[in-house]
Amino acid sequence: MLICPQCKFENPNSNKFCQNCGTSLTHKVCPECSTDVPINALRCHNCSTECGTVFWAIIAKETNGEALGVEKNQGKKGDVGVEGDEGAIYSSSPLPPSFQIALGSYLDSQERYQLLYMLPGQTETTTITDVGVRVLDCQPYQISPIEAILANQQSDLLTPSVETSGIPRLAKLYIALQSQGQREIPPIHDAWQQGDMQVVIIEDRSHWQPLLERWQEETTSSLKILHWCYQMTQLWAVLEPVNCRQSLLDLSNLRLDEDQTLALQRLYVESSSSQAAIKSPEDAEAQTFAIPEEPLTIQALGRVWQALFRQSQRTQFGSVVQMLGDLDVGKIHTIAQLRSRLEEISVELEALGTATLPPIKEKNTAVPTIPQSDEPEDIISKTDDMATVVLPMQLSSLEDAGRTDVGRQRHHNEDYFGIESKIQKLELPKNRVLEGHGLYILCDGMGGHAGGEIASELAVNTLRQYFQEHWIANQLPTEDSIREAVFLANEAIYKLNQQDARSGVGRMGTTLVMLLIQDTEAAVAHVGDSRLYRLTRKRQLEQVTVDHEVGQREITRGVEASIAYARPDAYQLTQALGPRDENSINPDVDFFEINEDTLLLLASDGLSDNDLIETHWQTHLEPLLSSSVNLEQGVTDLIDLANQQNGHDNITGILIRAKVRPNLES
Repeated sequence: MLICPQCKFENPNSNKFCQNCGTSLTHKVCPECSTDVPINALRCHNCSTECGTVFWAIIAKETNGEALGVEKNQGKKGDVGVEGDEGAIYSSSPLPPSFQIALGSYLDSQERYQLLYMLPGQTETTTITDVGVRVLDCQPYQISPIEAILANQQSDLLTPSVETSGIPRLAKLYIALQSQGQREIPPIHDAWQQGDMQVVIIEDRSHWQPLLERWQEETTSSLKILHWCYQMTQLWAVLEPVNCRQSLLDLSNLRLDEDQTLALQRLYVESSSSQAAIKSPEDAEAQTFAIPEEPLTIQALGRVWQALFRQSQRTQFGSVVQMLGDLDVGKIHTIAQLRSRLEEISVELEALGTATLPPIKEKNTAVPTIPQSDEPEDIISKTDDMATVVLPMQLSSLEDAGRTDVGRQRHHNEDYFGIESKIQKLELPKNRVLEGHGLYILCDGMGGHAGGEIASELAVNTLRQYFQEHWIANQLPTEDSIREAVFLANEAIYKLNQQDARSGVGRMGTTLVMLLIQDTEAAVAHVGDSRLYRLTRKRQLEQVTVDHEVGQREITRGVEASIAYARPDAYQLTQALGPRDENSINPDVDFFEINEDTLLLLASDGLSDNDLIETHWQTHLEPLLSSSVNLEQGVTDLIDLANQQNGHDNITGILIRAKVRPNLES
């Protein structure tokens, strides 16, 4: 089946266009010059922009049923974590001679994944057993078996109906960690077993910024470095039960995402002798630094941090020197003790005035002891309650986009929206502050032509004017203030109805959903059935508002949902702005914190009807969490989707992307 990139409709493999929405299944549009490019092409033939779908392929040999991780390093250029001349990463010991590794060849018999780099052959000085290389997906609209498994899984790792015997052991580690929402680990895309070789296709992070590069920048604060160390201790606790701590001991494997959060390029499985290796800064050829053959301990983390300081040529600050020394001689035995020391250092930095922010704190310093198990999924499922660090957050960016459309059946648009946002940025060598202020209003009018349109526009303008006068700088309005604003909007429409002697269904009115943002604090007010949705990577999609309609009213009274919405008047509004005086409305007002990267969507019912958002959020909202994706295009795609799937009403959407980061700048 070919999955349409636009509407996610399943099409036969022979289709050249989606039979649901008409999108091409053979070509894509170049994001740079808008030229049609074949989906199996790496670059645009017009402007040479890379627009193909590229993944990172891991080719590993299995030994005694265990996924191969790191062999004993010989100090050669072929060691794990060393980037070769052709852009591949590999380690020692031979792959079978029959394995195809020529440039441009395919990893699979279906000729889907094409190698983008020449890999060393068996005649090279260095033989290989574990290879990582970029590959081009020549059939990007084909759903892979792994993707199907992840799409069908519910509470268990794999659904009982799925045959898992063909899934490589290494792939199961990625699946287990992905199912637990570990964003530091690259998501898996595909995997298969080929004789004694396992092939795993994951997200390509080879272009992500190396941690070492950011570590050595002068503008990187000591508290920021401390926070990365803390993240490593969190990852250590996650990776230890599945024997993948080696992934933290290779400097080239430590990357940063767009929000400067620590991430791994791939997983490395520890060998049976628990060999740990990190790059030595003294060796121009980047030889590895071998630790004696003994069970891996947190001393290895200390050596990674020492290597980062040496290679970046940064001076270690006092207490860190002592902590690293205590780690090296074994005075610090557990992750809990190590985290406690990191907290103490943050307190010291605060006291010395080298940081202007509260120290690191965590909810629970106890790290659970996790019993070993043969199945990685069983182990990972027990790490949900792992202790997490609680840090103050600050806004790093605030973006927005809105659009309204008449739809396919209406002749005029009764929806109206307003956006007022302001970003104030102060950046100095040792201080960076970003203050965000945003007012977002969406109204869906009712009352017919020259009625609903007037009501929705009047409500938006009344609210805008009120907050221009009453919103105190750098402080979110109070609940009383927000309610007063809503009552004033209601009064403005109600008076107009009275002046025009409108009655019955002729009385104009409007729904309202309004979002106010001040830095990382937010408030929402709503009347009617226009909605606010919130999407984060941890909590996924949430409908923040509850519709003011008969069906929902009956549910709050204890009636079962199926019975409540069987009523003929189930979708009739129980309140709206304008038809009646303020005694007939009771706006819902709620407050919440933005403590992780968040996408917010204000939607009229033309966009939210028929569970459109709930059905398509993974394809049309989740990608928008990334700063690299254009919000204007995102809201346009939502409108187009609503026209395809609904189209019976006016359609309006406002998208807000709020990015945050730990408040660690000195």
